[in-house]
Amino acid sequence: MARKRSILSVILLYPASVIYGWIIAVRNFLFNKGFLKQHEFKVPIVVVGNLTVGGAGKTPHTEYIIDRLRGEYRIGMLSRGYKRRTKGFVLAGSNSRPEDIGDEPYQMYRKFRQHDIMVAVCEDRVKGIEEMLKIDPTLSLIILDDAFQHRYVKPTVSVVLTEHNRPAYNDALLPFGRLREPFSSLSRADVVVVTKCPDEMQPMQYRTFKLNLDLYPYQKLAFTRYRYLPPVPLFPENYSGHGLENLSYLHQGQTLLAITGVANPRPFIKYLRRFKAKVKILRFSDHHNFSQSDMKEILDKFNSIRSKDKFLITTEKDAVRLSNNPYFPPSLRSRSYFIPITVEEMSDDGQTLAESIKLMIRNYNVIKRNR
Repeated sequence: MARKRSILSVILLYPASVIYGWIIAVRNFLFNKGFLKQHEFKVPIVVVGNLTVGGAGKTPHTEYIIDRLRGEYRIGMLSRGYKRRTKGFVLAGSNSRPEDIGDEPYQMYRKFRQHDIMVAVCEDRVKGIEEMLKIDPTLSLIILDDAFQHRYVKPTVSVVLTEHNRPAYNDALLPFGRLREPFSSLSRADVVVVTKCPDEMQPMQYRTFKLNLDLYPYQKLAFTRYRYLPPVPLFPENYSGHGLENLSYLHQGQTLLAITGVANPRPFIKYLRRFKAKVKILRFSDHHNFSQSDMKEILDKFNSIRSKDKFLITTEKDAVRLSNNPYFPPSLRSRSYFIPITVEEMSDDGQTLAESIKLMIRNYNVIKRNR
C-alpha cells in the first residue's frame, strides 16, 4: 500500500514540482540579471530564512541573533506576520495582539521589548524597511525573518537554516518535496546553519554535512542545537507556587498532555518523553489559530486522562496563541505550562555565528565605501 502511494505521489506531484522549478528558475534568473530590481539600503540587512517550508527553527535563531547583536546595534526586526488578521505595515506596541502582528513577531516583541528592539510586520519588505527607518532613523541593523526568498531586498548577510534530520540536500521541490527553491540556491547564502543537531554529534556527521552541502570557501557553516529550559506557567497569575517546576521530578503516575501547533513537533515530543511521566499528544497545524471548539477538544482530552496528577504543556510558540485565547478553559490555567527554548552553537572553527555576521557586515561596509 505504501508503495502504491509512493508511485501515485510521483505520478501526481513530480510533474508539478518540475513546473514549479521552472518558475522559480526564471524568477531567480530575472533577479540575477537585474531585470527584477533589488532595493539596497544604507542600513545593514540580515536575512534569516531557509529553503524548505517550516520547521527549521527560524524564530529561535532570529531571537538568538538579536540577543547576540543587540549590544552593538540598534536593531529592528521585520516579518511578514504570517496568519495575522491585519494588512500592510504594523508596528508592534503594548496593545498589540498575536492576531495583529502574527504569533512569532508577537513572541519576539514580548521577549525583547525591554531591550528597545523595534518589531514590525509588513508583506512588502521594502516598504516595511522604509517605514521603520522613518520611525527611527537611528536603526543600525534590520533583521528580516523568513525572507530568503524575498529577493526585492538586497541582503548584507543571508543566514539560511537546514534541519539536521531533514537536510535540504535530501529534499525535492514543492509539492513533491518541501523545498521552496532548488538546493543550488544555497549558493546565495553567506551563512548556513544546520539546526536541531543531536547532543552526541559525531565527527563523521560533521564531515557528512560539509561534504553534502559543498559550500564555497567564503560561506560560513555552523551547527546548532536546542536547549530546553525549565517549564514556565502559561498563566503566571494563576500559578499556585507548586506545580511543574522541573520535569526531572516527574514520576510514572503523572501525565503530560502536549499541545503542539508547530511545523515539526517531533523534537519537542522526543524531549518530553525523556522523563518518567506519560505523554499524551494533541497535534494541530502550524500557526494554528485555536478556536472555541479546539479549546473544548483540549479540555475534553485533558479530562479524559485518568491520572490525578496531570499537566498541560506546550511549546513556546504555541504559548503565545494559547495564553491570549479568550476560550482557554479556566480550570486548566493553573495546570498549564510552556517550555522555552534557546539555541546553542556547536561549531568547531572558533568563530561564533554573531562574530561571523559582524565580520561580514564590516567587510560589506568597506566594499560599499570603496565603490
